[in-house]
Amino acid sequence: MKFFLFFSCALIMYSCDVLSQMPKLPKVTGNLPINAPVTNSLTNDEVISGLKEALSVGIKNSVSLTSVVDGFLGNPTIRLPFPPDAIKVKEKALNLGLSGQVEKFETTLNRAAEEATKEAMPIFIDAIKNMSVQDGFAILKGGNGAATKFLKDQTISKLVTAFTPKVKEATSRVKLTEYWNPIITKYNALTMGEDLNPDLDAYITQKAIEGLFIMVAKEEDKIRLDPAARVSDLLSKVFGSLK
Repeated sequence: MKFFLFFSCALIMYSCDVLSQMPKLPKVTGNLPINAPVTNSLTNDEVISGLKEALSVGIKNSVSLTSVVDGFLGNPTIRLPFPPDAIKVKEKALNLGLSGQVEKFETTLNRAAEEATKEAMPIFIDAIKNMSVQDGFAILKGGNGAATKFLKDQTISKLVTAFTPKVKEATSRVKLTEYWNPIITKYNALTMGEDLNPDLDAYITQKAIEGLFIMVAKEEDKIRLDPAARVSDLLSKVFGSLK
């Protein structure tokens, strides 16, 4: 009986010693969402300020790159091509030896887009100012393109409104119709009844906006993926918090 008591006490003491050496588990409070991203104790103000700064950097770089000479024409990714719904016109014009006219026409398309994008900055800035806390966290956790999508949703109609008169002014200044009219006139005369005359101002407006958002998305991805593109401590903290 004494041996049994001694053995039991020894076993209990050994078990207590083993338990005391086990690592302590953190105390869990509340329900954590599955796959929740880890953050370094970011405050709401830091998230919003960081996202606004990231968007400001992105749109400034994008507008600077697109609103200059060759901003569209010299960038194969966003360069405006001959209008797709008038591609037959281009083919016919090239067959007629009007390659010089076609090239000049496409150049003026892109010049008009470069002029139009100068109108984007104040519209983007207004959208950024109105960002809510919910918007900020959704953008932060939304992955690549989330900030660009937010801007697009907030600004697309305003951009169309602002770009349209700018495009009309630009097409007039670069004399777009002087290069377009000879091409379309010859085409319509040869095809006899298959008249094509696309709305060039609407086409340029649409493609200019699309190209601008392509560049905004690239700038956003840089900040998300490349620590070197985070040009401030706040950007480093906010985007460095994502795992």
